[in-house]
Amino acid sequence: MATRTDSAPVTCPLGHGRDDRKSAALADAMLTPQKGARVIERFYPARETLRSAKVRQAGAHSADTDISDPAKVSFFFLDGNEHRKRRASVAGLFAPKTIVNRHQVVMNRTMDLLEAKLKARGSMPLDELSFQMAVDVTADIIGLTNSDSNENLAQRIKAVLDSSASRRPGLFGNLVFGARMAWRVGQFYRKDLKPAIDARRKVPQDDVISAMIKDGSGRKLMTMEALSYGGAGMMTTREFIVMAAWHLFENEALRTRYLNGDEADQLAILQEILRLEPVASLVHRRVAEPIAAEETGGEASTVGEVVAVNIRAVNTDEAITGPCPYELDPDRAKRMKVLGPYLSFGDGAHRCPGAQVALHETRIFLDRLFRLPGIRLVSEPTVLWNAFIQGYELRGAVVACDPG
Repeated sequence: MATRTDSAPVTCPLGHGRDDRKSAALADAMLTPQKGARVIERFYPARETLRSAKVRQAGAHSADTDISDPAKVSFFFLDGNEHRKRRASVAGLFAPKTIVNRHQVVMNRTMDLLEAKLKARGSMPLDELSFQMAVDVTADIIGLTNSDSNENLAQRIKAVLDSSASRRPGLFGNLVFGARMAWRVGQFYRKDLKPAIDARRKVPQDDVISAMIKDGSGRKLMTMEALSYGGAGMMTTREFIVMAAWHLFENEALRTRYLNGDEADQLAILQEILRLEPVASLVHRRVAEPIAAEETGGEASTVGEVVAVNIRAVNTDEAITGPCPYELDPDRAKRMKVLGPYLSFGDGAHRCPGAQVALHETRIFLDRLFRLPGIRLVSEPTVLWNAFIQGYELRGAVVACDPG
């Protein structure tokens, strides 16, 4: 459930330079690691812990998930060979060549429709536009292309994801949650997933659903997997597009650089924004074997311990960022010889498989949005907190442009 608190800018500590973060105050107030988890806030120990073969997934109800039969469990909860096999079966869908030759076609086609809709209406909520982009791209990767419409698919997936984020404690809360979730998942299955499965049993495609049919996956697993990919690919990308747009709207020099830059420079800007404003703020792992301090660069872990990597803290660790860690500096990563947006997509075996897809759909969305005649931000977003994903949500931003 989204919770609102004061989202005023944080005052930088002495000697840390300007603070360009927009979600930091809310995150500082609301960030809640799992009970008993040891929090890691330094970059190198965090990265090496996530890369270690001695840790296991511990996020999002992992402790309550039965993994005794991997064939019935989403890839998100698996580790080791079973996890690698599941990831490898669809790895080609996230390859650079596939992004260029396939996904960018979907991204530009969606932007054609969104631009036309925005010009016709004059103004629209930015999170509605960004969510449709995220849904269209992710649906193509999963194989959810036989729904009555992409707009209805987006609403049904949003309903399921919103249910996941609104669970209440107690028996009554669990009963209400279960009933609501069962109905919404059933709607998604009947109207979106089943038609896609039926079509691919006749004519397989290059997508997640076809790969699962080939592996003999059952209805329950296919539903869980589709929603796992959907949640990861849709929720976080929607928020990041709005956040990046907000930074570009208010910073004319940065916006000009973005529009004049090549693909590499645009990605550098987006990765720096994501370093400062990671959508998901915590990554949890359970330690399966002892980890010595020298293995991680300073932090030992004991068997059974749950560690929580604070992405916001490690992304602003001056050991990796250099001085002024809270300033938005697109040249930072190149200067510090860092590849990518630090740990914003996680690291190790469970690093987000769609990281490059998300960056490119954000890049294309913003490049085309900011070239629209008269584009302007009518109202800034309100920063909310989603306790389920331990990350921010941005609602209420409205953009307008000249009529087409």
